[in-house]
Amino acid sequence: MQQEVITKDVFQFLENLKKNNSREWFTEHKSEFKELETGVKSFYTSLMDKLKVHDDIEKSKMFRIYRDVRFSKDKTPYKTHFAGSFSRAGLRLRGGYYLRIKPNETFIAAGFWGPNKEDLFRIRKEFETDASEIRSIMNKKNFKEVWGEMQGDELKTSPSGFNKDHPNIDLIRRKQFIFVKNFSDKEVLDPDFMTNVDHAFRAIRPYFDLMSDILTTNLNGESLLD
Repeated sequence: MQQEVITKDVFQFLENLKKNNSREWFTEHKSEFKELETGVKSFYTSLMDKLKVHDDIEKSKMFRIYRDVRFSKDKTPYKTHFAGSFSRAGLRLRGGYYLRIKPNETFIAAGFWGPNKEDLFRIRKEFETDASEIRSIMNKKNFKEVWGEMQGDELKTSPSGFNKDHPNIDLIRRKQFIFVKNFSDKEVLDPDFMTNVDHAFRAIRPYFDLMSDILTTNLNGESLLD
């Protein structure tokens, strides 16, 4: 039977790992980690099943706890959180979902983390031409109540070839197009946590539908998939 809750033991282990982030400590507690990891993986699988009810999910990935320290000043060997992502299906549907579980810092995210050069240019040209649809979606009360404002990296000025005084420059200068929702530890440990996460992911759908339409058509509205 798949797990549909996050237990206190998960948070306790991550707190202990944060205080004892060494290979020696982790090796001593490896069996405890593996048991908790199995439960968390089951939770992510259950969440994917819920997502598949209302979206077409191509793949899911749960990230390993081992850190790549080769190019980092922080040489601690382990992450102090669990995280996983869910990718929407192929070229037809764009964007993805993300969930990170960490004491005092749990959040979900949805959108576009690293659009390639072609997709980024297409999105910017769309917003240069008309941003009324995207603004309408983002300003709807039920959307804002769940997701708040768009987040992500952005340029300090306009991208090359775009007017810095354009009325939609706040959208055009973005490099990422993501929404983030935070959860308290109490909310994460609540039996309804998975249901609440799924509800939030359902609420992002109008945004995904619009962005998928943008990225699968040219500026004349002609499909790029034919």
